Formats: sequence, C-alpha cells, structure tokens
Amino acid sequence: MERRKSRGRPPNFEEARRPITVTLPERVLHQLAALHVDRARAIVKATTLAIGFDKEEHPLVDVVEVRPGEALIIVGPSKRLLEIEWLRLVEIAPARHLLVIPTGTTIEQLEVAVGDMLDRLSPEEKYERELLTELHRLLRYRRQQQEVSKAEILLINIRKK
Repeated sequence: MERRKSRGRPPNFEEARRPITVTLPERVLHQLAALHVDRARAIVKATTLAIGFDKEEHPLVDVVEVRPGEALIIVGPSKRLLEIEWLRLVEIAPARHLLVIPTGTTIEQLEVAVGDMLDRLSPEEKYERELLTELHRLLRYRRQQQEVSKAEILLINIRKK
C-alpha cells in the first residue's frame, strides 16, 4: 500500500489532540510568546505550570495540616465535583481547592454524593475517577475512624446593591 505524504506541519504533541479557536487579550498573547514561540506549546506549558498535574508535587487529594492534629482536605480541579449542586470548591492556590459545604450538611452526605458521582463516571474519565476515588476513600476512612469534623469559615456578602 502506498503511503500518502502528510500535508501541513507535523503534530506538536504525541497524545490525543484537537484544534480549537480562542480569542485572547494581546497582553496574554505576549506573555505566551515569552513561554514558547509556538502558541499551542505555550498554552500547554502555562496550563501545566498553573495546574501542575505532577502527582508528586500536587496530589489530587491532599491533607494539609493547619494546626497540630488538624488538617484540611485540598483537592485538585474537578469538573465532576462542581456538579454536586451544594458543594463549593474554593480555589486557594492555582489548581488547589478547599471543599466548602453548607451549614447543616453532614460528612455522610458528602461521602454519598462523591460515591454516587463515581458510579456515574464514564471509563474515559480517568483523572476524575482517580481524584474522586481518592477523596471518597479519605472521607470514608476518616468518618469510620471518627476522625473528621466540620468547622466554620467566615463569609461576607459582596453582592452589589
């Protein structure tokens, strides 16, 4: 069989990819140019730097001590967690989110919601599955060990009148 000559430039990336069209401010285009002459590679580099999916550097689910014997659960970005209507992900650092649940919501409700979300994932959602599985295990284990509690945070109303 005769092999066809490929047309156009060679692909930038070995993994699955697709073209997109995006409009960006000139300021951002200049910043991307400083990262790499190729815009696609610059966007990938900026995304990797911002989100840091390196599990050694930024675990998908992390336990961060805030005072001796007490810690917060911090998670990476998750489009599926955002689907839990009452759960809020508060970004406290690039791609690091604090879980916030409304007053009166139990730890068990969060555990069940995460478990239900896991059941609905498609096989292609490997990142989401890994994050949700890790979060679900943590919540379940700590609840069973009676090592989880809730605390309050201060919120202010910033709605414009």
